[in-house]
Amino acid sequence: MLAELAKIESEGLAGLAAAGDAEAVEAWRIAYLGAKGRLRAAMAGLKDVPGPEKPAVGKRLNEVKAALEAAFEARRAAIDNGQPAATGPALDMTEPGRVVTETAGRRHILTRVREELCEVFGRMGFDVADGPELEDDEHNFVKLNIPADHPARDPIDNFYVDDPRTTARPRMMRSQTSTVQVRVMEDAVARGWGPPIKVISPGRVYRPDTVDATHSFMFHQIEGLFIDRGVTMVDLKTTLFQFARAYFGDGAEVRLRPSFFPFTEPSAEFDMKIALRPGEPARWIELGGCGMVDPAVLQACGIDPETWTGFAFGFGIERIAMGRYGIPDIRLLFENDLRFLGQV
Repeated sequence: MLAELAKIESEGLAGLAAAGDAEAVEAWRIAYLGAKGRLRAAMAGLKDVPGPEKPAVGKRLNEVKAALEAAFEARRAAIDNGQPAATGPALDMTEPGRVVTETAGRRHILTRVREELCEVFGRMGFDVADGPELEDDEHNFVKLNIPADHPARDPIDNFYVDDPRTTARPRMMRSQTSTVQVRVMEDAVARGWGPPIKVISPGRVYRPDTVDATHSFMFHQIEGLFIDRGVTMVDLKTTLFQFARAYFGDGAEVRLRPSFFPFTEPSAEFDMKIALRPGEPARWIELGGCGMVDPAVLQACGIDPETWTGFAFGFGIERIAMGRYGIPDIRLLFENDLRFLGQV
């Protein structure tokens, strides 16, 4: 063991003296003083040394360790102070630099699409509203006319922060941006100015969905709400069709299909023909739901449904981005692969 320590010391000092730059010095440190270096391996062998010899071997081990560490610090200081390398060519400071050809950074595709959507609806007179992502079930369900026994309120289908079985008003990560329309109506009534209301509310929502090509447990929605006197389904249809052609072009093929939602009556699904992959035929893809605001929702927020009517709609921003830019898999939007981000 003593002979091995002497060998480590002599070879280590010789190797350090030959290290001509900071990179070589660091490689030497890893080889001799690192967690898997020669000195650490020697320390591990101390347990196999016979008892009477351990004091002498331990003392020698500490001496070698101190000598190598001191030599390393001295050599690193010399390199840092500009001592010329022992080997290798000198750096030519007159050599021209390399031209950086990498693509400059840009906003994420979802951020761009969100801003584009706000701009399109802004031209139609919609203001942008925001609301908390940590909500309570009163705004997420109760005031949206979703009954207590509705499947959408099942704990397995939501991210509850409080136990809904034991808490009167449990908090949760919002499952839809419809919560913002409730808060906007409440705020309008509280301020005493009331309708008309014309807002959109983009933001993140959370549902414990299984991740696949078209689903994620966290995604983005954009909600729209318009309340005024005499608002009808014709106004809703006109708004959605104008949006589709303003954002996707005059050739956009869209349709409304009858559906049901607790917070709108009548209700519809808003579909668009989209080709997600080049060369594939376009197919109908659901972008979101819409309909006339249910009178029960207006009443819950303090607005007289006999005087005011309105429509609401909600779209998935990821699906709009996928349709606009031909993205076949929602997971690409969150993997931060520079090869993908550089294309969109």
